[in-house]
Amino acid sequence: MCTSVHEVEDRDSERREHRRGASGRAQQVSRGFAARLLRWFDVHGRHDLPWQHPRNAYRLWLAEVMLQQTQVATVIPYFLRFVEKYPKLQALAATPLDDVLALWSGLGYYSRARNLRHAAQICVERHRGALPRDFDALAALPGIGRSTAGAILAQAHGLRFAILDGNVKRVLARQHGVRGWPGNAAVQRKLWELAEAHTPRERVSDYTQAIMDLGATVCTRAKPRCTTCPLERSCVAHREGTVAQLPERKPTRALPTRRTIMLLLRDRAGRILLERRPPTGVWAQLWSLPEADDADSARRRLGANLALHALPPFVHTFSHYRLAVEILHARFDRTPRIAAAPDCRWLLPQEAAALGLPAPVRRLIASIEENP
Repeated sequence: MCTSVHEVEDRDSERREHRRGASGRAQQVSRGFAARLLRWFDVHGRHDLPWQHPRNAYRLWLAEVMLQQTQVATVIPYFLRFVEKYPKLQALAATPLDDVLALWSGLGYYSRARNLRHAAQICVERHRGALPRDFDALAALPGIGRSTAGAILAQAHGLRFAILDGNVKRVLARQHGVRGWPGNAAVQRKLWELAEAHTPRERVSDYTQAIMDLGATVCTRAKPRCTTCPLERSCVAHREGTVAQLPERKPTRALPTRRTIMLLLRDRAGRILLERRPPTGVWAQLWSLPEADDADSARRRLGANLALHALPPFVHTFSHYRLAVEILHARFDRTPRIAAAPDCRWLLPQEAAALGLPAPVRRLIASIEENP
């Protein structure tokens, strides 16, 4: 049976209408999503975070970087100390790295602090001392990337850019029943599509804060408060009883254990020998205790056959391995050979506290100061 040209054209027209209708329905759903979220935010959102008053690109950038993999309650005191010491981007760019790392000490993921200072220096050199408003230029700065750039531009300038931090991933994965680990490339692409579709053209700054707030305070990983959620009725995970399973966790694997020996060396004045770590690797460029593979290599580093006394060991867990640390303690009447290295310093415990130190090393030195 032959099909006329007119029939083919009619079917093509119907398909186009169907697609336009589906697109229109999707836009309506997205507008409804944003509207419900904004109504909730007006009443229940967080409106008094320190980086909101005053709200500018520099303060929002600091906050967004600090909030990467860190909770708001932990970030607030660090943020306040940071903006007190470095109220402007130019001040951050000009400060020595040791000062930045010292102020960051205890917040973890120290590459964020190094990237902040480096990005500030790039802004001074290339962007007239300010964070660029161009998305590509902003996202190209060290430590920023797509989501952080979107959060800065949306909140500081009201520009329509989507974000996809951990809280937003959780909200969208549950809302749309998205299966798979969000770190998977295909899952991440799907979540970005949803984030872009839901971001409204008006009140972008409020919406950005709202969806982060919802994930942080209502749609939490454990014990989410679904009955108070403004998106409960449209949530696929709530409807299907899969809230606890979404978003899916990263496939687990046993963490390997690495071992090292830290040398707690003190001189007659009670000073501790600290060594700057290499520019790459774990705790890069922080000050820490000298390390060795075993007691014999420790003695070779020291240039002396000393009695080394073992102190209680500890284990520090990173995202991809555990570090088992033995501590060998010795006191010196004469300066050991290792102290002549260019990246070594003798410091009293209270002086060491002013440097950027790994959190477990800082705790160890603090315990020594309390119990000399």
